[in-house]
Amino acid sequence: MSVATMVREAHRRLRLARSLWRDFTGESAYDHYVDRHRAAHPDHEPMGERQFWRERARFQESNVSSGCC
Repeated sequence: MSVATMVREAHRRLRLARSLWRDFTGESAYDHYVDRHRAAHPDHEPMGERQFWRERARFQESNVSSGCC
């Protein structure tokens, strides 16, 4: 295996790890929202990132569930 191939593979694995980490921590939520919104509503702009996080926090605070069910 050449050095270039090893570097490409390491880079690919790091990108995958970063993507998984962002999904795990919720950091990628806005990106997923924008993708879904643009697919479902191409004629409307999605809300800005700051507004998205405010709305998400507001929703989570008002929809608290205890336990697993």
